[in-house]
Amino acid sequence: MSLKRVVLLFLFACSLKVAGAQGKYQWKEATAGGYTYKYVSDDPMKARFYTLKNGLTVILSVNKKDPRIQTLIGTRAGSDNDPKDHTGLAHYLEHLLFKGTEKYGSLNWAKEKPLIDEISNLYDKYNKTVDPAARKAVYHQIDSVSGVAAKYAIANEYDKMMSGMGAQGTNAHTWVEETIYEEDIPSNAIDKYLTVQAERFRDPVFRLFHTELEAVYEEKNRGLDNDGRKVYETMLAALFPTHNYGQQSTIGTVEHLKNPNLKVIREFYNEYYVPNNMAIVMAGDFDPDYVIKSIDQKFSYMKAKPVKEYKPAPEAPIKSPVVKEVLGPDAESVDIAFRMPGALDTKSNLVLGVMSSILENGKAGLMDLNINRQQKVLNASAGVMGLKDYSIFSLSGKAKQGQTLEEVKALLLGQLEILKKGDFDETLVKAIVNNAKLSELQGLESNNNRATALMDGFIKSRGKNWVYDVAYVDDMGTVNKKQIVDYANKFLNDNYVIIYKRKGEDKNIEKVEKPAITPVEVNREAQSSFLQEVAAIPATPVKPQWLDYEKDIQKTAVGNTDMMYVQNKDNGLFHLYYRFDMGTWSNKKLALAAQYLQYLSTDKYTSEQISKEFYNIACNFSVSASTENTTIVISGLQENFDKAVTLFEHVIANCKPNEEALAALKGRIQKGRSDSKLNKGAIMKGVVNYAMYGAKNPFNNQLSQAELDGISASELVTILHELPTYKHTIIYWGPQPLATAATDVKKLHPLPATFKATPEAVKFAKDNQDKNQVLFADYDMVQTEVNWLRNSTVYNPANTGVVTLFNSYFGGGMGSVVFQTIRESKALAYSTYAYYASPDKKDERYSVVAYVGSQADKMNDAIVGMNELLNDMPRADKLLQTAKESMKQDIETERITNDGIIFSYLAAQKLGLNTDIRKQVYESIDKMNFDEVKKFHEENLAHKPYTYCIVASEKKISMDDLKKYGDVKKLTLEEIFGY
Repeated sequence: MSLKRVVLLFLFACSLKVAGAQGKYQWKEATAGGYTYKYVSDDPMKARFYTLKNGLTVILSVNKKDPRIQTLIGTRAGSDNDPKDHTGLAHYLEHLLFKGTEKYGSLNWAKEKPLIDEISNLYDKYNKTVDPAARKAVYHQIDSVSGVAAKYAIANEYDKMMSGMGAQGTNAHTWVEETIYEEDIPSNAIDKYLTVQAERFRDPVFRLFHTELEAVYEEKNRGLDNDGRKVYETMLAALFPTHNYGQQSTIGTVEHLKNPNLKVIREFYNEYYVPNNMAIVMAGDFDPDYVIKSIDQKFSYMKAKPVKEYKPAPEAPIKSPVVKEVLGPDAESVDIAFRMPGALDTKSNLVLGVMSSILENGKAGLMDLNINRQQKVLNASAGVMGLKDYSIFSLSGKAKQGQTLEEVKALLLGQLEILKKGDFDETLVKAIVNNAKLSELQGLESNNNRATALMDGFIKSRGKNWVYDVAYVDDMGTVNKKQIVDYANKFLNDNYVIIYKRKGEDKNIEKVEKPAITPVEVNREAQSSFLQEVAAIPATPVKPQWLDYEKDIQKTAVGNTDMMYVQNKDNGLFHLYYRFDMGTWSNKKLALAAQYLQYLSTDKYTSEQISKEFYNIACNFSVSASTENTTIVISGLQENFDKAVTLFEHVIANCKPNEEALAALKGRIQKGRSDSKLNKGAIMKGVVNYAMYGAKNPFNNQLSQAELDGISASELVTILHELPTYKHTIIYWGPQPLATAATDVKKLHPLPATFKATPEAVKFAKDNQDKNQVLFADYDMVQTEVNWLRNSTVYNPANTGVVTLFNSYFGGGMGSVVFQTIRESKALAYSTYAYYASPDKKDERYSVVAYVGSQADKMNDAIVGMNELLNDMPRADKLLQTAKESMKQDIETERITNDGIIFSYLAAQKLGLNTDIRKQVYESIDKMNFDEVKKFHEENLAHKPYTYCIVASEKKISMDDLKKYGDVKKLTLEEIFGY
């Protein structure tokens, strides 16, 4: 239920209104199974658009690749539609739609209802009360009545039903124009899913509100600790001084969050959650004729009614730059944003999309070649955020060492001037189209991409512009240089907002204070009759499919090495890998050399020309070094396989030293290191590594400053030239037959007569936690984040089943014991989890990891709450049964395909396995019981020493409090990062 911005693949993001590729794509109408639907000719998704009698939109796209379905249920209402005096309301409502109805989520609705009504009245009174003492008294009443009402509530029953039918990714999000409810279900769970969803939206009950309210408070406070989010909200507010995009934060103001009103939330639900304002989107493995009939039957109770659309007054033009500043502890940056025509102006959006790719496409855009390739800043990017009424075109950059944000701004705006003069190669448009086609092929494989694109089309245009979405790639090719230049000169002038994110203390932060909340009952063993009815709905079993590594992977010799092969029978894409069994643990300079390659020229090509050449043939290459492996990947369209591999082999063999590029790279690395020390996520990762491995650990196994300074360009180029002379495995996934692929690779990929010996790798052993310890890192933040860490026993494949079941039951999701207790009952955190982490190598140890992110003044309560669960795991047999059913469904419907088959085999080998471990796990599920899980918990978690990893502001917590949990060691940033 996280509040998030929806991020779509570039291809699927735009709603476009253009010529429709000379009539190739047209709306058509057809009838099947008694239902009429519309579709667009030559739509690669083959999407069907239905409108039921009550106005409900249903959009279906069949994809038989896996026996699963991505489902989205959305309403065209978000924070734009919030009442002015109740911002954050749409987001509140999103949370409440997980709480159930009178049929589920309740032990006794007749007894619960009067209490729910009383709570609603009390919140109305609380909302209107001004005097602090009087407000406190009313809230005490709310807390008291809520405690009684909770005795009749079944917390997380929605999540239990979804888990029981095998759903994954249970979530929802609210944004400016939408609220979307997300599930990924097995293809045999359609009837169960539709039964639950139809009931969910029939007449939701807003139960357990005051603990959920606390979760939203935590979410708000997390946002106050996120400098990127503050930049985003400041940008919107400056771009849109009138429109609700900028005037109403999706999560709401602190003042409004502290004054919720359940009656107003109900009014919002009744107004916007109506069929003619909603859509159900499904993409995956199903029979569309059966599904549309089932949806019609289940949702026909919904009654259409007029919906008041948000109709904002037009924004006045921005006539001169609007300058804003955001302060915070994270790294500095600059963002420049232009207000553009909205997604409904599809002609504008077509040119905007092409123009944005001319500026930056990751390979051959103006900013790619003129700024990033030449390392003139730490990094720079451009992008489009398409919204219904307006779109936003933005440029972003971070300064390198010794550079001001004003200098970054000048470089970014300088690229706009080049664009406006037309100083770019018009053939780049053709390359953009080719790469968009590549993205289309890749995107179609994902049910989530399909469903998200279709829902986005509904939110913006009710799906009416889908014909232009489908035509988008073809129509990009019709855009010419004059259109791009004219467009840029019309819209990109001094009419921008610029946000300088500077390092400093934000003295305007107002956190949401914690109200007094008494923990409530969660009744985790209770079940409604509705849940039992859903569980009893018949579902055709899906037979699991195991990998047979001997049959599913073909192998052949290529010279003196092996090639592993899986054929791509779906499309014209290929992936070619050279995989080396050495990484940064063998040579810390490997990662630097891999990064350096992109800035190097050869005797035939400049680095800019190399990037253009790959982009022109819609292919890519990358060289990356992880701790124990280095991987070269060449990918793209099979028709350009020979060109791509030949070009890469030329680059790796003939790249030349460039001292200037290395000096710039070193400078950027030093700035990146400084920025990492300002990032709380990076700091916590380092603290956890310190707890797991000790002072010398994988996280701080970095080149020292002296080592970095001493590296020469010729040294790195030698590493690159010699890389193919080390032993490596070749992996091919693509449409070519094995013999042809092997012949092509042998022809194009030179191999030495004898491979060089692989350098010995440094080893990191996990520490023993013999006594409780606290590792503390100071960071200026509103919240406190706590990780528990304990290393356990050596990997044993026989434990895989019980480990998986324990994680699901104990702390792996919204229906788990940890989530129900810490968040639902005690309202101590927005995010919390605990799990037993499996190693990826056979001789390594498991680790216990737990987490709570809470307000600083709740830290002690949160630690006590988690410790109680780590020491004493509650018994809930029905919850365990749900976890077992979910495990079975997950395995039955999982399909490991494409090159994933090969990487599954390599991962198994690393664990000392030769077969698909999922078969063993699946066969063990029915045999496992609570006693086995309880024994596992007692042997590995209960009453054991832990290292507490705490990142918080020293100003907001007491060091004496930390000493209660163990010896305290305050880590310096140098100890954490190794530099």
